[in-house]
Amino acid sequence: MTEAPQTKDASAAVADASFAEIAQRRRGRIRRYFFTRPRAMDAVVVLCYVLLALPTIIASIGEGKWLVVAILLLIALALVFRRQFPLQVVLAVALLEISATILNPWGSNVSAGLWFALYAVATLRKRGVTFVVFVAASLPLSLLYLFMWTSPAQMDTLQDVPENFHLINNIATAVTIMLSNLLATGIGISVRQRREHEAEIAAWAARTTRLGKVTERNRIAREMHDVVAHSLTVMISLSDGAAVVVKKDPERAGEVLGELSRTGRTALADMRRVLGVLRDDSGRPAPLTPLESGYNLAKLLEGFRTAGLPLHYAHTGPALPADPAFELTVYRIVQESLTNVLRYGRSLGRVDVQVARDGDVVTIDVLDDGRGTRDGGSESIGSLGTGLGIAGMNERAGIYAGIVTAGPGKRGGWAVHADLHWNGDKGES
Repeated sequence: MTEAPQTKDASAAVADASFAEIAQRRRGRIRRYFFTRPRAMDAVVVLCYVLLALPTIIASIGEGKWLVVAILLLIALALVFRRQFPLQVVLAVALLEISATILNPWGSNVSAGLWFALYAVATLRKRGVTFVVFVAASLPLSLLYLFMWTSPAQMDTLQDVPENFHLINNIATAVTIMLSNLLATGIGISVRQRREHEAEIAAWAARTTRLGKVTERNRIAREMHDVVAHSLTVMISLSDGAAVVVKKDPERAGEVLGELSRTGRTALADMRRVLGVLRDDSGRPAPLTPLESGYNLAKLLEGFRTAGLPLHYAHTGPALPADPAFELTVYRIVQESLTNVLRYGRSLGRVDVQVARDGDVVTIDVLDDGRGTRDGGSESIGSLGTGLGIAGMNERAGIYAGIVTAGPGKRGGWAVHADLHWNGDKGES
């Protein structure tokens, strides 16, 4: 059900610790004390049994029935080991109860030892085993009272006693034994079910923590891919462009180098914010807000124009939902698509970016008229890269029940199309 402590990772240990703390608070002070001190609980169980058997012990001492006293004390001693050896203790207690009953059938402690022993079995064993043990331990003692024992002799001297008094009394005693043992067993089963439920919740908490950790790692990896791939591609293009125009047009080269510097600084700031979820030197929780939002889309496009893309942008329909996460998704899809164009596109004459909103559906189209080259041949852009960019865009679109498709355009070049479904305007003003 749950992993061994030595195989748990740190996230599972944290989840277990958190759940254990919650469970401890729910138990209350007294239950918490005995839960953490099982030996103290054993002492209480033995004390309770001795108190129940005390009238019989006192009467047996007065009558000189020392064997009965010894049997009752052995039952008390056996109950100390009910946690370690539940089935063996039930067997021993059942035999000792029968012996004590034969020697003193009307003691005050009839089947009291079985209550505690059966409870222990019910909390430690499966339900089927528990009921078998309950029947096997309770039936002999009940039958003993039902068919063999009658009331004490002095009851025969009382008048107005029905003829079937002994039978009624024996049936009542046998039924009482079965019901009291069944009640103890039922309480034990209830406790076991609660413990299993708590264990399942603890395991679920550990799995959820691990899943959250993996999800966060994937998010960071996706952000890092977008930041690094875009920034490095743009910076390489800018540096190549500056090298070409530095002698012919120093002023233009200065503008390109300025854009190169801004791109590098932006990439560095983005990386620090992404990695901030892993480490925050101030000790405060790192902000988990999106790194970029839709208001930077124009700046993004201008950067690609400076890098040399013949870029044309068009937006139709209402404005995008004013939700940072949704805006980030649009930003990253456009960024990744244009990065691929800049990296792999050749002989580019025009690159179109079209964003449209129709109701709750937002579509993004990035089209170019160039070609991807590899080893002198014409191939698709997707075959040139690792495919992580396309997969990352699909993961982002999937958050909004969307999908991203990429392939050769109808009029040549490469086309990326994305559909996003906005499920509400909660974030809009």
